[in-house]
Amino acid sequence: MKNIQVSVEACLACMVECEKCADGCLIVKDHLECVKLCRDCADICALCARLCARGSKFADALCELCVKCCEDCANECKKHDMECCKKCADACKKCAEACKM
Repeated sequence: MKNIQVSVEACLACMVECEKCADGCLIVKDHLECVKLCRDCADICALCARLCARGSKFADALCELCVKCCEDCANECKKHDMECCKKCADACKKCAEACKM
């Protein structure tokens, strides 16, 4: 059984790091894909946290999407040397793991 509190906290932490990363990468010309994925991931994580917190019947399905989104975002962020990308990739990995549990 998924630990809902762990999932919610991981999703919220990931959302914050994704927002920071998207903002930090806006100024870098070749980081457009990173910005797009971070924004999508932040939105999915925020919604996932809300659905998990309220025990929605759609939470498990959204957690599956959240895992995929976080994995994609982490893989993109790993391509870059910026500190915000490193933190984002780490948060995405943790979130994906928490949503798999």
